[in-house]
Amino acid sequence: MTCSSPRTIIALGLEGSANKLGVGIVKHIYPGGIPADAELVPEVVELANVRDTYNPPAGEGFLPRDVAAHHRSVIVPLLHQAFAEAKITHEDLDCICYTKGPGMGAPLQSVALVARTISQLWDIPLVGVNHCVGHIEMGRAITGAQNPVVLYVSGGNTQVIAYSQQTYRIFGETLDIAIGNCLDRFARVLKLPNDPSPGYNIEQYAKRGSKFIELPYTVKGMDVSFSGILSFIEKLAKTEPEKYAPEDLCYSLQENMFAMLVEITERAMAHIGSNEVLVVGGVGCNVRLQEMMGQMAEERGGKVFATDMRYCIDNGIMIAQAGALAFARGFTTSIDDSWITQRFRTDQVHVEWRT
Repeated sequence: MTCSSPRTIIALGLEGSANKLGVGIVKHIYPGGIPADAELVPEVVELANVRDTYNPPAGEGFLPRDVAAHHRSVIVPLLHQAFAEAKITHEDLDCICYTKGPGMGAPLQSVALVARTISQLWDIPLVGVNHCVGHIEMGRAITGAQNPVVLYVSGGNTQVIAYSQQTYRIFGETLDIAIGNCLDRFARVLKLPNDPSPGYNIEQYAKRGSKFIELPYTVKGMDVSFSGILSFIEKLAKTEPEKYAPEDLCYSLQENMFAMLVEITERAMAHIGSNEVLVVGGVGCNVRLQEMMGQMAEERGGKVFATDMRYCIDNGIMIAQAGALAFARGFTTSIDDSWITQRFRTDQVHVEWRT
């Protein structure tokens, strides 16, 4: 089955799974029409990609209800801004895509409600999108990576992924908290600002660190664990602040956890025979992580692919990108099924647009 529009698809994407609300508009062009059986490789034109972030005070995390209130307050202005940047109106849209999960319940629900409402108001099909798959498809489109092992690292997720038989298979993942959550929570201990993000500020501290402090290194097969590392380094920071400089703690935390990720990613590359690594998710912006992953890939005769802050941090255009691909294969979400789920796994998605 193919979309009724044989050459172009314009998709609106709404992302609000955590503290960032993103609205994006993408245009897919198929010069020869949408192929029925081949892999979909459209020309991708970015029309708009706007975002607004909820930042609590330094040393504090964010509550789901506060994030949801933020999203509700800014989503209409962001929609207007996105349409103005794209120089289109809602009448030009083929589908409205929203993040179905995973993520924080209240923010997800707020954005899904808006998507559901404008879908009915404008009589435009709705497409529910897996947040993780959105990151992967945007990363593939921007970098040109063909068949990479994907390292997905963010505030809520840590997974090593590879594509096989129309599914993104999870080779390894965190057994407890995500790496981004670990970084965020340690930033609170150090009272680092949340603007632009706790992880970014830890990265800047780490650049000034020079003394490596031994921390637990927890790799279990293809999986990793970060909760014990966090407890250990929190104790050092709180009980012996005069002995351990914040810069050295941040440096050691990064080096330790990134080495764990490099290990399991390299093992996945060896298993599937790939020489490409695609790093996606908010933590994927970290330059040191990209360097370490790049060194490993180079030693294997491979290459690492990564995006900048426009695309690695949660954004609306990644949801539009994945949604447009699904829509081209005839997938839509009925209003009755337009619910959200906080636990929507990457390997639950039928990736029908790839062969």
